[in-house]
Amino acid sequence: MPEDHENKFRRSGEDRVTARQVPDTPQTRAPSYALAFADDDFLARPELRPIRLQLELMKPEMLMNEAGVKSTVVLFGGARIPDPANKAQARTETLADLTKYYAEARTFARMITERSLADDPCENIIATGGGPGVMEAGNRGAADAGGLSIGLNIVLPHEQAPNAYVTPDLCFNFHYFAIRKMHFLMRASAVCVFPGGFGTLDEMFEALTLIQTGRMARVPFLLFGKAFWEGIINWQALADAGTIAQADLDLFRYVETAEDAMAALDDWDGKGTKRRDIPGR
Repeated sequence: MPEDHENKFRRSGEDRVTARQVPDTPQTRAPSYALAFADDDFLARPELRPIRLQLELMKPEMLMNEAGVKSTVVLFGGARIPDPANKAQARTETLADLTKYYAEARTFARMITERSLADDPCENIIATGGGPGVMEAGNRGAADAGGLSIGLNIVLPHEQAPNAYVTPDLCFNFHYFAIRKMHFLMRASAVCVFPGGFGTLDEMFEALTLIQTGRMARVPFLLFGKAFWEGIINWQALADAGTIAQADLDLFRYVETAEDAMAALDDWDGKGTKRRDIPGR
């Protein structure tokens, strides 16, 4: 029988428990005595940033692997867009009008999850930023269908608690925006972007850049709300100026409803295109 190499040595978790039971002396109270991996103050030191980056990459990756997550459908969108039932709470008339996209995100996530449960529950799991607004709608739609969903939350001064619809064991919290964005895209089989603000724009443009430069496979990329997106981004002006290619405008497609989005996924031109080989990758 193969040897169990991990059982040859005492486990770190056991020593972490034992170290809490040592006699209370000036020596054991000193910060230097704490086990390095159990010392929060030590792990938060500036010199340990590379370790923290690695931990934020590894923890969600390991737990999603253990949960059997194979692929995701990513929903980006504004935290400030409320449920239509709370339309009166919208800060502006435009936000009140945009509540329809909360409803569409919820319906779309439910439809995706129903299809996933029928085909392969480990594929196309809804993933959001785990917060309110459109993110809540995505996790809520998955819950409506009785499926799992992922929430990739981040510590912010004004928005720290995940919404109530994220699957608890697939709810993650991040310090680094960069690592969080990697986890959004590492398993993405499709990216769906709803109206939003700076955060949504940041996530959308990073994903488009990775696809445009061949650093990520070309996956279905859907923008909900043509009027909204064309009102804030003059895509054609970028192509006319030559700062992007005309063909880059084919990297995404506009949709208005959940039904439109499902049809676009089924009819995506280029779905499954392989990532271009990049030297040194």
